[in-house]
Amino acid sequence: MRWSLTIGRFGGTAVRIHVTFLLLLAWIGFSAWQQGGATAARDSLVFIILLFVCVVLHEFGHILVARRYGIQAPEVTLLPIGGVASLQALPEKPSQEFAIAIAGPAVNFVIAVVLLAIVGSFDSADLARLDDPRVSLVARLADANLFLAIFNLIPAFPMDGGRVLRALLAMKLGRPRATRLAASIGQAFAFVLGFLGLFGNPLLIFIAIFVYMAAAGEAQMTAIHEQARGLAVSQAMETRIASLSADARLADAVDALLSTAQQEFPVVDAYNKPIGMLTRDGIFAALKDQDRDAAVAGFMRAPIDTLRAEAPLDATVDSFLQQETGAVCVVDRDGALVGLLDRQNLAEMMMIRSMRPDWRFERARSAPSTT
Repeated sequence: MRWSLTIGRFGGTAVRIHVTFLLLLAWIGFSAWQQGGATAARDSLVFIILLFVCVVLHEFGHILVARRYGIQAPEVTLLPIGGVASLQALPEKPSQEFAIAIAGPAVNFVIAVVLLAIVGSFDSADLARLDDPRVSLVARLADANLFLAIFNLIPAFPMDGGRVLRALLAMKLGRPRATRLAASIGQAFAFVLGFLGLFGNPLLIFIAIFVYMAAAGEAQMTAIHEQARGLAVSQAMETRIASLSADARLADAVDALLSTAQQEFPVVDAYNKPIGMLTRDGIFAALKDQDRDAAVAGFMRAPIDTLRAEAPLDATVDSFLQQETGAVCVVDRDGALVGLLDRQNLAEMMMIRSMRPDWRFERARSAPSTT
């Protein structure tokens, strides 16, 4: 995710902080300082930092269970609204999704029980005083974890409760129909939140908008997965592409840009293996201060990720859509370039399969040209 800083790596998963989270800390610290001075600012920051440590543990609850089913998570990102674990694939079975989804709130419940045992009592009134420094830090953390567990079990995307609901529905209805129904329930819940927010709580309106958009996004992602199921990457990629050799010049890149509709050009070595990517913007930037004989290797983007042509398309959709780049090089078993996959290819494939689910994608692989 853009504008994120890596603060550590645990078990192969990078923990990252989005810059907006740092802005949140600054705002909380400044607000507390205005109200109670340096001591209040310190106490507020310590509480928020410890709370987000619990959020990270919540996300690692998901991650550790996902690993049992062979699903890896390359990173966890802390945002002002909580943590986001990037799973590389969706669980195959509803029972697996149920276990992965319920693991996060379970971690918060365990933390709450342990902390309440330390405090020795539970006062439900403390749930409304999480920002009150007169309540002990341990008690506030216990109540906050209890709140996180309950809040995340609300049956609406993107909360874990939405995924639990989908998993339970999928056991009877199948994943596509279960996702549509769970998304509709989530959006209905968002309308209720938004309506309640009209009576003096604008934060509820913000949460309602977020929940509504997240539910729609989840339904869309599931539709993409279903349309991509059974296809290989090679069946959705663009094969008639122009590439540039490693010793190509800026003039060659300009010629390729003018003679094709491509926005991105793979740069390949003598064995037709991609070593970089040259974008339209990169070409224009080079034109400002580079000679026409300048080598493209000097201003291409490298290194680059690639996809295997025979890889299942549905298993690569998530990682592909999370990429900040526009197109990804597709290679064969020997690592040679055979095509490009971008969002437009994916959208066209989805449109075809939605109109003709029985359509057979038999793509003739034409070797990319080298300018």
